[in-house]
Amino acid sequence: MVEARDMRVIGIPFAAGAAAGAVLIPAGMPSGSLLLPSCLAAVLLLLSVLPLSPLGKGLAKKYSVPWAAVSFCLAGVFCYLNGRLSAGTVIPPSPLEKLSLQCCESLKGCIDSIPYPSEGTGALVKALITGDRTGLDKGTIETFRASGASHILALSGLHLGIIYLILTKITIPFGNSPAARTARYSFIIAASGFYAIMTGAAASITRAFLFILIGETGKLLGREREPWRVLLDALVIQLALKPEVISTTGFQLSYLAMLGICTIFPVLEGLYPEGTGLWGRIDPVRKTWNAAALSLSCQAFTAPLVWIRFHTFPQYFLLTNLIALPLTSAIMVLSVTTIALSFLGICPDFLVCLDDQAVGALTFCLEVISSL
Repeated sequence: MVEARDMRVIGIPFAAGAAAGAVLIPAGMPSGSLLLPSCLAAVLLLLSVLPLSPLGKGLAKKYSVPWAAVSFCLAGVFCYLNGRLSAGTVIPPSPLEKLSLQCCESLKGCIDSIPYPSEGTGALVKALITGDRTGLDKGTIETFRASGASHILALSGLHLGIIYLILTKITIPFGNSPAARTARYSFIIAASGFYAIMTGAAASITRAFLFILIGETGKLLGREREPWRVLLDALVIQLALKPEVISTTGFQLSYLAMLGICTIFPVLEGLYPEGTGLWGRIDPVRKTWNAAALSLSCQAFTAPLVWIRFHTFPQYFLLTNLIALPLTSAIMVLSVTTIALSFLGICPDFLVCLDDQAVGALTFCLEVISSL
């Protein structure tokens, strides 16, 4: 089995190679001009993987780790160049993509039909569930931006993570037999993947789906799921499938946030160890500390990039996340339940009102924070 330290020899050089390709090859370079460097990268990759002389074989054996790092770095460059060469190819939508688009439109229609008491609730629910922000007014968008909660409106791994938690809860009745575990795995992966496709499969959504796929596969096979290994596995797979995504802000922020969670969060979490017994599991102070530690871990890695790209820094990000993230999770759970029951025609009025009040509480809290 590949250890996490071995994946670092693969994942980090591969990502570095793809990043080098993105930096060295101008965005406006014609595709025809990329053919020669792509062929050169392919030849160098072949020579590094298959040494053609006894000397090369000896070097590969003696310096196995550096040799492997160079090989995967070249593989990253080659994948990026190959991705750029095929970027202009128009691929017709598959039947699955057509079906997901139809389902997304039906989902939006179902949300629009729910009789929320407040005017802007439906538009915000639609933005959180489907990523469609066209119905939001400028005031709401500015409130989220000023309070440092723009990431909540942008459909990301956070939203798919909440959907994943919902899926894991509703599949508990399947049981824990080998057949039941396989059924749960198949349902969770299929539903998460379909949701990712339905909502546009943005870089952060794709990253979150790969995390779910790798984690659930490891769980099904009884393998240890090390955070570093999952992170690097997902990084290699995503860049191999679409290497040009490395230059997008969404991809960079998504992986930087996960890097912070893998490196800083365990240290901060360990400063407040879990207690024993029932109180240790429900300790509200520790839960608040963990939420703050998670926010700080992500911000430590994403804030520099946000400043470089947008020249802004949310002063009250910690307060915003401590309030907005639990409310957003509650809203998504309530909204998914409301939408499902409304689709079946059996949604009680109190659930619609409860969902509306949760959205109103989120908006009110962000308005207060943005006015500070």
